[in-house]
Amino acid sequence: MLESSSVPLFIVFILLLILLIIVLLIRKNGTAALIWNEIIREKVTNFIMNQSKEQRILNFVLQNAVRGDPCSVVDTIDKYCSQKEWAMNVGNEKGKILDKTVEEVNPSVALELGTYCGYSAVRISRLLKAGARLLTVEFNPEFAAIAKQMIEFAGVQDKVKLLEGPSEEIIPQLKKKYEVDTLDFVFLDHWKDRYTPDTILLQECNLLRKGSVLLADNVIFPGAPDFLNYVRKNPHFQCTNYPSHLEYMQVEDAMEKAVFLG
Repeated sequence: MLESSSVPLFIVFILLLILLIIVLLIRKNGTAALIWNEIIREKVTNFIMNQSKEQRILNFVLQNAVRGDPCSVVDTIDKYCSQKEWAMNVGNEKGKILDKTVEEVNPSVALELGTYCGYSAVRISRLLKAGARLLTVEFNPEFAAIAKQMIEFAGVQDKVKLLEGPSEEIIPQLKKKYEVDTLDFVFLDHWKDRYTPDTILLQECNLLRKGSVLLADNVIFPGAPDFLNYVRKNPHFQCTNYPSHLEYMQVEDAMEKAVFLG
């Protein structure tokens, strides 16, 4: 009798051990964490709730943040993504690096590549001086629709213009269609394999001036080695690396600042 009851207990112990290993992997291993959050957990939750994670983030903000208060919106998104569902915002830890860079540059015209839900657009715009503007580019129409509502709820729609489409098509249009002379600040947070070609495209379109600052997210994880190699070996850029962690996790990551020297 004792032997038969010990078998289920052993199975329970093994299952708990496996669960503990999975939890530790998710917390410390970026690839495991992304597979769990972006593929398994998100897909199951989307199916059960019949709505996207991005819509759930927006709903949480609409229900819990203060309308017209961008700081409240940013804090509410951070709360949701750190406590409920992980999402690929820049997050609060790296967000402080973003804040400091924006404050140092004090841009009149800024560009963001990769709007997602509008978190960083709201975060950047709350620091812009009067008359300054942020152009933010998003390829995914579903994300763009969420971001538009997020930006309007935060009350920063007068400072932020959302441009929907591929970055490689929009960047060449910035001068004529959107009346951009040069960019003071560029935040790269879209597809990592677009960091280098879009940086080159910004140069070819004469959108960078001496002193223009590029800040790239996720250069360690998921990683942008081609971009790091390009800007660090390019005599036209002066680079600074800011070690940090992947948003809402303890996985090592970093941001790279590249100042265009002309």
